[in-house]
Amino acid sequence: MNEIASQGQLRLAYLRWALFTVPVIVALGFLSGKMANSGYGNRWFDALEKPALMPPGWAFAVAWTILYVLMALAFAIVLHARGAKGRGPAIALFIVQFLLNLIWSPLFFRAHQVGSALALILFLFVLVAVTVALFWRIRRFAGVLLLPYLVWLAFASFLNYEIGRLNPDAATLVAPALKTQI
Repeated sequence: MNEIASQGQLRLAYLRWALFTVPVIVALGFLSGKMANSGYGNRWFDALEKPALMPPGWAFAVAWTILYVLMALAFAIVLHARGAKGRGPAIALFIVQFLLNLIWSPLFFRAHQVGSALALILFLFVLVAVTVALFWRIRRFAGVLLLPYLVWLAFASFLNYEIGRLNPDAATLVAPALKTQI
């Protein structure tokens, strides 16, 4: 036997990474949304005029849960690909884009900064596109797993833009939670 590790050992090593990345990424995404009071039920968001293509509230929870799981699985694949060329920059870029992802909800839902949130999500789209390319070079399937995220970011950018267009006074509808004093 001239293999360093068996296929079973390699699968188990990937599984360990996935068992770490999936709960961490899903939990951080959930906490970001929860702390920002994102979605329907937020007084400010409820007061906004929504675009015709705005999905129901439950769709965002389902979509983001699926997307965070896919992101975490893709990240686990790249983390598991020790020795792969470009692995370090791919991991670093994934972490940067993920942190920016976590910032979007507080910026939009708590600070009511629709324009800044749009700029952030457009920048995030570019970073994720580059991340997809880097992941694709390391393990094609990891790149494929990030494609739904990229598509969703394009749709979310459209929704963000439309909300800004339909609500030019969005920042003043309700006092931002980040500025409210008790």
